[in-house]
Amino acid sequence: MTVSRDTSEPILVYPKTRKDDTIDQYFGVEVSDSYRWLEDDLSDETAEWVRTQNTATQAYLKQIPYRDKIQSTLKELMDFEKVLTPFVEGGVTYFFRNEGLQNQFVLYRQKDGTEPEVFLDPNTFSEDGTTSLAGISFSKSGKLTAFQQSEAGSDWTTIHIMDCESGEMLEPPLKDIKFSDASWLGDEGFFYSSYDKPDGSELSAKTDQHKLYFHKLGTPQSEDRVIYGASESEKHRYVGGDVTEDDRYLMVSAQESTSGNRLYLKDLSDKDSTLVAIVDHLDSDTHLLDSDEQFLYLQSNSNSPNQRVVKVAVDNPGEENWVDLIPETEHTLDAFSGAGFIFAHYMVDAVSKVFQYDFEGKQIREITLPDLGSADGFSGKSKQKTLYFSFTNFKTPGRVYSLDPVSGESSVYKIPDCAFDSDQYVSRQVFYTSKDGTKVPMTINHHKDLKLDGNTPTLLYGYGGFDVSLTPYYSSAIAAWLSLGGVYVVANLRGGGEYGKKWHLAGTKLQKQNVFDDFIAAAEYLIDEKYTSSNHLAIFGGSNGGLLVGACMTQRPDLFKVALPAVGVLDMLRYHKFTSGAGWAYDYGTSEDNAEMFEYLHGYSPLHNIREGVEYPATMVTTGDHDDRVVPAHSFKFAAELQSKQSGSNPALIRIETNAGHGAGKPTSKMIEEYADIYGFALFNMGVETLN
Repeated sequence: MTVSRDTSEPILVYPKTRKDDTIDQYFGVEVSDSYRWLEDDLSDETAEWVRTQNTATQAYLKQIPYRDKIQSTLKELMDFEKVLTPFVEGGVTYFFRNEGLQNQFVLYRQKDGTEPEVFLDPNTFSEDGTTSLAGISFSKSGKLTAFQQSEAGSDWTTIHIMDCESGEMLEPPLKDIKFSDASWLGDEGFFYSSYDKPDGSELSAKTDQHKLYFHKLGTPQSEDRVIYGASESEKHRYVGGDVTEDDRYLMVSAQESTSGNRLYLKDLSDKDSTLVAIVDHLDSDTHLLDSDEQFLYLQSNSNSPNQRVVKVAVDNPGEENWVDLIPETEHTLDAFSGAGFIFAHYMVDAVSKVFQYDFEGKQIREITLPDLGSADGFSGKSKQKTLYFSFTNFKTPGRVYSLDPVSGESSVYKIPDCAFDSDQYVSRQVFYTSKDGTKVPMTINHHKDLKLDGNTPTLLYGYGGFDVSLTPYYSSAIAAWLSLGGVYVVANLRGGGEYGKKWHLAGTKLQKQNVFDDFIAAAEYLIDEKYTSSNHLAIFGGSNGGLLVGACMTQRPDLFKVALPAVGVLDMLRYHKFTSGAGWAYDYGTSEDNAEMFEYLHGYSPLHNIREGVEYPATMVTTGDHDDRVVPAHSFKFAAELQSKQSGSNPALIRIETNAGHGAGKPTSKMIEEYADIYGFALFNMGVETLN
């Protein structure tokens, strides 16, 4: 690519956005909210604002000379067969497959070595691919399935019940389901979770009491009984039910926030049984790994920030009776069970290591992985003879392997064939020093012949929250950026889960600034080491990562040329007012907690820290009009505020995808268009004149 174009162009004229005089009081402090009206996603005025903003953004993007070139690169690199890790239900093997550019993955099944056949094709759900498969669960016999459909990317779904042999839909779909799996009890019915349908907008109204129901096949949804969550005095925002493989027990998990859960046990063989508490507090995260007639096997970070596996008798499952089966180590653990074994997956500096154990806690072997990267899978039914796992890293498209758990031998199940020549690129992990001296890892990906002259367009990605770990993974979108000559960097910031609970907590509430400091230090490292310069550096992140980008661009506008906050949490004073946003308070705190928490949030909230007369980076905010997790009002208000105060020539645009939500289920065609616009916008504002 050639970098020479002058980016000091005239200031854009943006669509006019009405201001109002809304003012809120927080602990005696007045805070204006001039664009509060944009929170009303049902109003005609908001709809017209969206239309005019999209028109302005598309007019700007059309001037980018290589936009079509980027789209063709993305298509070429996405157009290869992709197969996900198989799973077994009722003795039949199922797997998801995408031929290349299909909008949605197709579910196949394969019986006894016969040729695979299409079982369920979500591409038939809608003409434009915007209705997706949001989840699927099979009855214990494998004869029935409950699958969820999501329209336009919404978290609200419908559950459809189908006979697996005939393909016949057995009854009307269950409606208004949210944040739920379907856990079957034999072939009788299944447990699922949802909220009462809210008043007003289903896309933005607050939902804060999740309930667990049981649906018996052949009965109307109106007769589904509440199993847990009906109490008004004890609300939980996230409730789930999981039936053990032998149909003997129901495990109920209840959370008030995104971290910490209560865990209960119900004996399903006794219709009069009550819920027995395993963990009756919210200070830790615990879930069922497996069970047998005598014991429960649990994974927990209770008194073990890096997680451990414990064993406890079913008839006396309280925490005081737990016995360590796989004790906590210095590395973060995520365990799986299948074929009568436990597989302990550890993250060692965000890279996978996997060890196999028996149910007495004896280590059998380390599973040999093909390279340094991320492994996933290893789970299955207790009597399965073969398990499957996947492996990927930034250079390696997802490969699938079959595993003989008795011998420990693995063999290739599927290796994809794509146009990306990984041998031409390097992926290097470095450790840099953050503001307070903390060592933070990040992975730098680039062409092997990169010249460290400070002129390479660089995309720095981060998340830093909710105990989420960013491990090495292959993405055709990342491959496209590398193929275009860019550097792609992923930073493992505090707030994530790469080093266990302590690493997570170090980026929450009154320590959230650590996350932003880590990201800023990553940018400074890349500049100091001559990978790039401020004029060629873009920052990118979605959801909590959108908050990260918004906070860093307002704190250090001089450091970045381009900012790309996607579906971001950008109004930190009101995020908890919408949908299930109050559940994020574990990480953020709320503006209503106390004066100290309000002042802290107000001090970094991206919306409230845009200043008059400052030249902020060239910014393109992206969101979806059906995002009912981080409502688009965050992005709307942030873009309006930025447009009204931006100084200098850098553009401040917003791209609002229609019939799209927070990201899940987005069709391939829309992803190609979106990434072409994001990359084109970034390169154009870095001064790139032509692409190779």
